[in-house]
This record gives sequence, C-alpha cells and structure tokens, in this order.
Amino acid sequence: METPLVVDLPTSVNAVNIGLALFETALANQGIPVIGVDWRIPGGGVSEVVAALARLMGPKSTLIDQANAEVVSRLENGVPMLMAVDRAGAVVPGMDERKILHCGPAIAWEDMCDPLQRSIKAAIVVEGWAEDTHAAGRLAAAGEVELSPANEHSVVVPMATSIGPSAPVYVVENARGNTVAYSSINQGSGAVQWFGVDTDAAIERLRFIRDAVGPVLAQAIASKGPVDVLALAAQGISMGDDLHMRVQATTNLFLRDLLPHLVRNTHAAVPEVASFLSGNHLMFLNVAMAAAKSLVDSASFVEYSSIVTTMSRNGATFGIQLPGSRRKWFTTESPPIQNALYYPGFGPEVAARDIGDSAVLELIGLGGPAAGNSPAVAAFLGGRMSDAIAATRNMQQICVAESSRFRLPTLDNLGTPVGVDARRVVELSITPAVNTGVVHAQAGIGQIGAGIARAPVECFIDAVLDLDRRIQ
Repeated sequence: METPLVVDLPTSVNAVNIGLALFETALANQGIPVIGVDWRIPGGGVSEVVAALARLMGPKSTLIDQANAEVVSRLENGVPMLMAVDRAGAVVPGMDERKILHCGPAIAWEDMCDPLQRSIKAAIVVEGWAEDTHAAGRLAAAGEVELSPANEHSVVVPMATSIGPSAPVYVVENARGNTVAYSSINQGSGAVQWFGVDTDAAIERLRFIRDAVGPVLAQAIASKGPVDVLALAAQGISMGDDLHMRVQATTNLFLRDLLPHLVRNTHAAVPEVASFLSGNHLMFLNVAMAAAKSLVDSASFVEYSSIVTTMSRNGATFGIQLPGSRRKWFTTESPPIQNALYYPGFGPEVAARDIGDSAVLELIGLGGPAAGNSPAVAAFLGGRMSDAIAATRNMQQICVAESSRFRLPTLDNLGTPVGVDARRVVELSITPAVNTGVVHAQAGIGQIGAGIARAPVECFIDAVLDLDRRIQ
C-alpha cells in the first residue's frame, strides 16, 4: 500500500504582481506582502507598433543608437550664452514686419483656443496694426496678419505668448552647436498677455516690456557681457528650482549678476524696471527656454535619431519632432493639466488645455526631470518628496542619458534624465511629464493655477512609425 502524498501548504504568502494594480491592491488590503511590477504590453499591444519597435530596437538599433549618441553629445556639450536683448524684427530669421509668432505647432486662427487668440489680438494692438482688440481679431480672422509657429523661427515662447516684430527678445548663442535661439521677455504675474489676457492693462504691460524693460536689459547685458545660462541653471537646480515651474533661485542669481550694470544704466525707466524685475520670480524662465532651444536646434538635423528635439503645444494640439532634415510635426490633441493646484474659486472645469513652448526644457533635463529635487514641484504631486522623486525616476525610464551639469542633491547628486527616446515612450507607455501653469479657458482672466501635464502618447507612436519607415 502506497503512503499517501502529503502536501505541506505554506502558512504565509508573498506575492509579486505584474501588470494590473487591482490584484496588488486586493492582496495589500488583506495584509499580504506584495511587490507590484508596473508592466504594460509594449506599444499598447497594437501589432503594427510592436513590430516597428522590434525593428527599431533590434536590427535598426545600431544606426539609431549612433545617431542618439550624437544628439546627446550636442545636448550635453553645447554652451548657450545670453548675448543680447534686441528687437525681434531685427534678429529673428524670417520675422518680417507683418508677422506674429505664436506658441506650439501651426494652427489656423479659427482653430485656436481662446487664450491664444486673445494673446495674438493684444500683440497686434501693440504693433499698432489695429486700434483695439476687436479690430485686431478681424485682421487675424481675415488673414491680413501672418501667424507662424515661433519654433519654426528658432524662437520659443511660454504659455500663450505671441510676439510681433517690435517685441524685445533674448538672443542666446550656442557657438559649439552653431545655433542662435530667441525668447520673449517674461511679463510677470497677474492678468498679462502670456496668460491669455487682452485687457488694456495687459496691453500696457507689453508696451512697458517693449519700451522700458527691453532697453534696460539690453544695456545691462551689453555692459556685463555674455551670460552662461546653464551654469546659472545648474546652481538654481541645487537650490530647489526645477527651472520650469519654480525659477526663483535662478532668477535671483541672474539679477544679482546684472545688478551692478543695472544701477549704472542710463535709461530713464530704470527705477520702474528695477521694481518690475524684483517682483518677477519667473524672469529667468524665458532665458532658460532660449538656451534649451539653442541646444535642441543644434541636434535637430541628426538623421535617424529617436530622441525628441521639439515638444510644444498651442492649447489645441500637442506636437513633437524628431531630428532629421524633414523637421516633421507629429501632433495630437493637447492634454488637460493634471495634478493641478487651483486658485480659490477655480477648478479643472474652467481650465484651458496644455499650452506653450516651455516643454523644450524637459528635453534637456530641466522641468519634469529635475522634479526630484524641488519641494515646490512636490506640492503638485501629492506633497511628498517621494512623489517628486518618482517623477524623476519615471523620466529616467524614457531617457537615454544622465545630465553631466544638472545634479540633484536629494538623489546623491544624480544627473537629471536627458534625451527623451520616443521608442521607450511607446514601449513603456510612459510619456514626459511637463511642469506648467494653468490659464482660464474662456474668460480671459489669466492664470488660475499650476500643475503637471502628461504628454499624449499618440504623437510619439506616429513618430516611431515614421522613423521605422524612413530607415530601410
């Protein structure tokens, strides 16, 4: 007679859950130790996308990885220097005297969101092409003013900013990359044009920027000489800035360096400009954006790279570009702002969709990649530094390199993630997080909060499929 088989069942269970978090949560609620593995089917399980990823990460990967190494080298080794402040019409390529540059990909007037239309109307009035915003709107609708994406002129503008030829711009040169990039001067907080406001006060602020702030800064920078933009940014990161949502420390460093040259300035408006500068904690944002643009532009003609070199939104569409001679936009609907903190009386139901060119910062290791060292950003991600660190860790998964200049003290001086690889984005379904402000969708009252926007995956999928077709 055979001895019956006795099976000793375990008295405790330890589990590893792969995929759906529902099972992990159910076990945890019963007090069972469980480790969750965040896993998704690559490419969402779409056969065409999975096949493209297999080729791009397999037989085609050698060519792509070589191109990516060149792109990272250009992003990391460029040295953007702020050289001057000048009139846009005098320095921006292709900026003629009847053109307005706007944020994001190209878009027709009738398809623009309300904040961007208001911004353009305010810019038209400041240029003197219309007496008021009603007349300005008619000009824009009739096509009597050319509207063009700023990105296509080596210009980047934050939020709903638009600029005409008389607007003053920062001029940033990257000699190692043989590029020059530009950005508008930050208008400060309140009901201002870059937040989609077209009131008389917002228009007057634009005139003040043009007639006073621009000339004063131009004199100060000419007196001081070139400013190493990213050297200041690196110091600001160590002081808690992410250089997108929080720019206070770097702005203070910038104004400290300009101070001796400001006090010697001969412009009659120096006292008013000094008051404005001291109250504008976002002043350096636009300078950093121009520096980032000079870096990505230097990498933008490297063929067969999968690293994103343009990422921008106009409030209606979200667009990216990969390097290469075609400079093709891949666009989809602009996402809502997530993880937002709103001013009292406002909420997501009145918020405009994600807008602005400032996502260029996330492509060089600033903004979202630097969240892990910024308590200010942590406040939008649950309030804990562990949440901000998790945001940086997510960016690590979709980036190909670690920054050699932007270090995070809270993470043992880890370099911020740099070089967003569209292949990894599509494979993992993890998209870049963009730290940004929130503006009212319709009322024209300006900023109503700030938060985190998650880039939509659809445009990355289109870019990956296009790259696969281009590489034979």
